[in-house]
Amino acid sequence: QVQLVESGGGLVQPGGSLRLSCAASGSIVNINDMGWYRQAPGKQRELVAGITSGGTTKYADSVKGRFTISRDNAKNTVYLQMNSLKPEDTAVYYCNADIQSSRRSYFIYWGQGTPVTVSS
Repeated sequence: QVQLVESGGGLVQPGGSLRLSCAASGSIVNINDMGWYRQAPGKQRELVAGITSGGTTKYADSVKGRFTISRDNAKNTVYLQMNSLKPEDTAVYYCNADIQSSRRSYFIYWGQGTPVTVSS
């Protein structure tokens, strides 16, 4: 079974930085788009950043210029570098990926989430 595992979340002061990682494992054949979402308490889950297999990126307006998404295909890993963090960035961050496995066609998988808290 394919799994995505995030790491790197934690507590940080406003203006600080964190680097999130998400590694996919299992019977992976190919990975297309990968991305990062976040969900704050009482809010809907929203797209933070996405990256295609070709390296094309997109960002939510609220994080442009502060966050950078990247991927390492050899490691089946996607990263999110977060700089100049603000209290409103506080949320649980989830990675996802469109993955073809040995058992099925492309399917969207989600990580378990890693909490990020930016103190005020």
